[in-house]
Order: sequence, then C-alpha cells, then structure tokens
Amino acid sequence: MTEMNTGSCTLVGAGPGDPELLTVKAVKAIGAATLLLVDDLVSEAILALAPASARIVYVGKRGGCKSTPQAHIEALMVEAVRAGESVVRLKGGDPFIFGRGGEEVQHLASKGISVQVVNGITAGLAGMTLLGAPLTHRRHAHGVVLITGHNQPGETGTDWRQLGATARDARLTLVIYMGVTSCARIQSELLTVLPAGTPAAVIQHVSLPQQRHAVTTLGELQDTIERERLASPSVIVIGDVVQGVSAASSTAA
Repeated sequence: MTEMNTGSCTLVGAGPGDPELLTVKAVKAIGAATLLLVDDLVSEAILALAPASARIVYVGKRGGCKSTPQAHIEALMVEAVRAGESVVRLKGGDPFIFGRGGEEVQHLASKGISVQVVNGITAGLAGMTLLGAPLTHRRHAHGVVLITGHNQPGETGTDWRQLGATARDARLTLVIYMGVTSCARIQSELLTVLPAGTPAAVIQHVSLPQQRHAVTTLGELQDTIERERLASPSVIVIGDVVQGVSAASSTAA
C-alpha cells in the first residue's frame, strides 16, 4: 500500500561538473529544492543554483575515503520526503551510471515513495567530447562499454582478458571509471588480448577548470599515469576512437 507523503524526491544528474552542461530540467529541480543531498563530485558552481534557503547536506562516497553509508543516505531521503521536503539527491554524472540511483529508487519505492530521475551527462562521454573525439565511430568503434575498475569487497571483479577480447572482436571502446588505482592490473590483463599500441586516454576532473588529460597507448598507460601524476577522479578510455583527439590535445594540460 502506498504511504501518504507531501514531499517529493528527485534524483538529479549533475553531470561532470560544468554547470553549463546541466539539463534545463536539472536546473529547475535544483532551484525548487528545500533539501539537497549532495555527492562529493558535485561542483560548487552547481550548488550555487540552489535557493539560498535550501539546506545542503554532503553525503559523498569516494573510493579509499570515509564514506556516508548508503543505508543512512536512503533513510535521510525517506525521512525528509515524509516531512514534506522537496528533496534533490544530487549526483555527479548520471544517477543511473555508477551512481547507485537504482538502489535508491528501489528503496524509496519499497516505502511507497515515487521518485523522478533527471539524467546527467556522464564523464566518459563529456571527457572525450571535450577532447574533440567520439566514443563511437562507424570506422573505428561499433559500440562502447562503460565499466567500473573498482571491485566491491569480496568480489573477484571484471575479467579484463575476456572483456578485452570482446572489445577487440566487436570493435568496442572501453570507458573505465574509477580505474586509476587498479590500472596496473587492468593494463596487464588487457595486454594479453589487445595490442600494446592500442590508443588510450586518461582524463582527470572532466569539464572543470582544473581538467588534465594525457593521450598514450595501452602499453604505456600505467607509466603515463604515474609520470603525469594523474589521479582520481579520472576516466580511462581505450580504443581506436582516441586517435580522433587532436594533436594539440595530446599532452597533459
């Protein structure tokens, strides 16, 4: 049975950070919020779009750092909606791409609360676009795989050899999120099935003023990350589409 509540909840994708990349619908939702539950990667420029009267609560989850428990975030959402708040759960990128949006929608639905979802531009797409290159190309890539490089505790993780072979045979671009810390293992396994000369790019702080990137090859990927001191948050893109990055953009900036 649906529970009565006077509030509302919207999961909003904040995109990679540049407020100009927000959708109109996202800006409207942020502007109508009374409470924003905000991820770590949401920029201050986006938070500035919220009403001055809105409460902002940071509930970030970052790999390797102390994180707000997911159950606590979901409890806050339910409590606030039942109290009549206009809740915006503001997530970096897109709520449904590595944003745990699906978990939150399911939890709120189990409590009788409906949720609206507003998509945001995901960093893998925005990063390559800002470098002037696509993720798919009729000559170079027939599809794209968005995948996390971060394993959950107790899980064996992705079989990178199998994925690399599939990407090779099906001509797919690999876009790896949260993969910098485990890059050495990812590189080693991919090199068993992909040529060392396969183009690769690493893009840090996508769309923000401090964005940095490097274009390299799969064989030099880990060395490039270390040499250029690239770190999280970054996306790693592997595939022939990286050839489309202009020569002027080929070094870390």
